[in-house]
Amino acid sequence: MERPYVMAQNGNVENGSAAQTHTQSQRYLSTRGEDYGLSFEEVVLKGLATDGGLYIPEAIPDASSSWRSWKDLSYPELALEILSLYISPSEIPRADLKDVVDRSYSTFRTKDVTPLVHLQDRQYLLELFHGPTFAFKDVALQFLGNLFEYFLVRKNKGKTGKDRHHLTVVGATSGDTGSAAIYGLRGKKDVSVFIMFPKGRVSPIQELQMTTVPDKNVHNLSIAGTFDDCQDILKSILADGDANKSLNLGAVNSINWARILAQIVYYFHSYFSLVKSKSDFELGDRVRFVVPSGNFGDILAGYFAMRMGLPVDKLVIATNENDILDRFWKSGKYEKKKAQGADAAGGLVVDGVLAHEDGVKETLSPAMDILVSSNFERLLWFLAYEFAASAGMDDLWNKKQAGQEVSKWLKELKTTGSFGPVYQDVLKYAKRDFESERVDDTETIETIQDLYRKVGYVLDPHTAVGVTATLRSVSRAGPGVHHISLSTAHPAKFSGAVDMALREEEAFDFEKQVLPTEFIGLDKKEKRVSDVENDWQKVRDLVKAQVEQELSEA
Repeated sequence: MERPYVMAQNGNVENGSAAQTHTQSQRYLSTRGEDYGLSFEEVVLKGLATDGGLYIPEAIPDASSSWRSWKDLSYPELALEILSLYISPSEIPRADLKDVVDRSYSTFRTKDVTPLVHLQDRQYLLELFHGPTFAFKDVALQFLGNLFEYFLVRKNKGKTGKDRHHLTVVGATSGDTGSAAIYGLRGKKDVSVFIMFPKGRVSPIQELQMTTVPDKNVHNLSIAGTFDDCQDILKSILADGDANKSLNLGAVNSINWARILAQIVYYFHSYFSLVKSKSDFELGDRVRFVVPSGNFGDILAGYFAMRMGLPVDKLVIATNENDILDRFWKSGKYEKKKAQGADAAGGLVVDGVLAHEDGVKETLSPAMDILVSSNFERLLWFLAYEFAASAGMDDLWNKKQAGQEVSKWLKELKTTGSFGPVYQDVLKYAKRDFESERVDDTETIETIQDLYRKVGYVLDPHTAVGVTATLRSVSRAGPGVHHISLSTAHPAKFSGAVDMALREEEAFDFEKQVLPTEFIGLDKKEKRVSDVENDWQKVRDLVKAQVEQELSEA
């Protein structure tokens, strides 16, 4: 019988089944308990589990004895080492994985891929926007696109015509996932990509980046609704047996495990960058990461890095006024709408904030305008697993209990709009590793202004949410603790918010100081987009029809 998983007070794995040696073959299971024992290829191509859950590794690799040796590796070299711990060489030989990694990061505009920038005092910014679409999603989606291609080439070797395996990738975006997925999959053989976005709720540049791509395998769907509506449609299509059978569906949203896996790398890389740039910061010193959070995938990757052995003091969740995550950490209850009341315009007041009837408040950081954070389900599983392990039962029992608990919580969320409060021990485990902050639009604008005036650096509004949370974290953690705040997008992608904050600043020139040449002229290109009703069956039928047409013309 395996020993139950044991966590140290600092959140690192001490022993037990949660740790995995480097020689073991990694398998995957669903957060809701019905799927287990799957290979890496299966979870990448399936995306969503058959029981509606999300895939996670059966064990988190323990790198506590090896991570220090990675300090001087380049970004691709570091990625190869970390990804190899989650991908068995029997599935992807190391030489093949190296090729996939090298191709994925050759498209970035800087050799460091994700450079670390000093802001002020012990506060640093991790720039994640140097990929093809100027957003952090590129780090994972360039890799995922090449993974899809690798698996398809292998499946289709020697096959022709209708015998070839064709993958239909469907995604939902609040702005950046869509263009990053499109740029990762455009023009690739045997794959069609459909991206849904909420009409009028992505920035103009984000929409242009998606809709001006001319490749015939790319399809954009404008949905009348919110990102949560798009995400619900996506999950309904992925759960539809008929659609799965006829279309061979795949997912590019962060419900796909490969997205989270690829993002683990830059937590280690930024830590090593800090060690190499600061004489008073040494290997083994602890650091706080602050992450603007909407769907919880970006910060979840930091949780995996922490569990692997990276010395993380805290992971700080930074939300905007759509603050379901912040409210969970404050109360232990996860609910879409905390308090409702009619305002004069007939809208809703949600936790004191004017919202639309759908409950989502439009903010200056639209990629975070999300009510339900899908990846939070993955963390819930690990919290429930740790709680179950405290009973001293065997590991199989612990995993089953965790799956049952998560399934119950998510069913309750679907039927009532909330669940919880969770057990006090579950909330205690969450607070051990995470803190949370809520930042409103006024504070976002003020932070963009203040940092520009102090150091001349221009933040995008999502990054400004994180930097605001960083300033608050510094006051709690003390001046001696180093902070790395994740910069999720280039400021030019959100010109409205940046202009609002800085247009009165003397000598500020958006076009000269901020606008990349790649964005110039996008508005003159032909757009390819279809308006679709907020109805998952109609979206499914449209996807089917367009795939059939695409295959007939191939």
